[in-house]
Amino acid sequence: MSDLPRKAVTRTAKLAALPLGFAGRATWGLGKRIVGESAEIVGRELQQRTAEQLFKVLGELKGGAMKFGQALSVFESALPEEVAGPYRAALTKLQEAAPPMPTRTVHAVLEERLGEDWQQLFLEFEEKPSAAASIGQVHRGVWHDGREVAVKVQYPGAGEALLSDLTQLSRFARLLGPLIPGMDIKPLITELRNRVSEELDYSLEAAAQQAHAEEFAGDPDVLVPEVVHQCEQVLITEWIDGIPLSEIIADGTQEQRDRAGQLLARFLFSGPARTGLLHADPHPGNFRLLPGGPDGDGDGDWRLGVLDFGTVDRLPEGLPASIGESLRMTLDGDAEAVYDHLRAEGFVRESIELDPVAVLDYLLPIIEPARVDAFTFTRGWMRGQAASIADPRSPAHQLGRQLNLPPSYLLIHRVTLSTIGVLCQLGATVRLRDELEAWLPGFVPEDPMDGTHETDGTDGTDGMDGTDGTDGGEQAAAGA
Repeated sequence: MSDLPRKAVTRTAKLAALPLGFAGRATWGLGKRIVGESAEIVGRELQQRTAEQLFKVLGELKGGAMKFGQALSVFESALPEEVAGPYRAALTKLQEAAPPMPTRTVHAVLEERLGEDWQQLFLEFEEKPSAAASIGQVHRGVWHDGREVAVKVQYPGAGEALLSDLTQLSRFARLLGPLIPGMDIKPLITELRNRVSEELDYSLEAAAQQAHAEEFAGDPDVLVPEVVHQCEQVLITEWIDGIPLSEIIADGTQEQRDRAGQLLARFLFSGPARTGLLHADPHPGNFRLLPGGPDGDGDGDWRLGVLDFGTVDRLPEGLPASIGESLRMTLDGDAEAVYDHLRAEGFVRESIELDPVAVLDYLLPIIEPARVDAFTFTRGWMRGQAASIADPRSPAHQLGRQLNLPPSYLLIHRVTLSTIGVLCQLGATVRLRDELEAWLPGFVPEDPMDGTHETDGTDGTDGMDGTDGTDGGEQAAAGA
């Protein structure tokens, strides 16, 4: 019997209580104002209480509700500081932990999937989970051959819970919207729902993780744990230690922040080129910073440990060359060429006519991170991008809503924005152009004499940042 609260009526009641709670606290806030407390103090306390209730419920429900919360947590750097402040602690908690599945349930799953003598497969098995995610939790153990392993156990009923939560949350999208100003919540929920079936299939995750582990074996910058064993509802991989990225975000040194940021950018662009797969769940809980090179004996150096390959985009040819080409044209300032290229790729619909110069002006601020040798990503920069595109009165907002994002680019777009959100949380200084020149097809001209392209580029789909006709331009900067 599952302990995941998955009955539709139970989960719906918990989620339905959220907007009622928001309304109740608003009434409480009005009462506090009547008795003379300042609007600033009351507003801050109101936001804190709202954040605590929202993420407490999402964490308890696990499933799609928790996944939704994790997705929001990546984008807190786009929020105005007066809103982001009270939410940040609650969001960070959701990235690394959730109420654990009871031991009896874990044992029942392992017995069913690994056999009655499952405990003999391990020299050690820690009953207390080391991490909990949206559809499963991880236990540390020692495999029978002596390797330290991470044992990922899927919650019984996780698939049903995911679909139920996301369906219910989509109904509340308008009510949840004010929590994240400038972000359209519904497309984010739709995207998460579209990825549920793949993430529930641990055989797909195992194949994607092993492909990365083999490609990055011995890599000086990136470590991906090997797959040890996989069966339905259970995935066992090698264990890796390291500092969770959420801890680096909270109080890491600037050296750690910069190194983590550079490696995140490198992994984002090199992964598809090297494996034909794009890791599509870049929230901080899925990354670790490990000391040393491949042998762990480096002095003052760091590697990026990458976890959780449940959601990937399959790109056998790597990232589309059209992304790099359009970014290069944008940096060259060739408005007509950029416009023609975007139209040919479906970013500008045939039925719409736009001013090429206006399109270029729209894109240039977005690609700022690669217009210099090194760019410092900050929450302030992210908020500025979000505010510009989210303001209905701004020309950027009006133009962004007329652009289109072809379906084949959707997940690339989301992953790029999520990664930028994490870079802004880190406050990392990153040589982004170096990674684009090394890994992004089409960014460097084919002419060998031009191999060291001197003009600036930017990050993959971020050059397409506002080209989301369905979600509107505010999606681009706010990262829905």
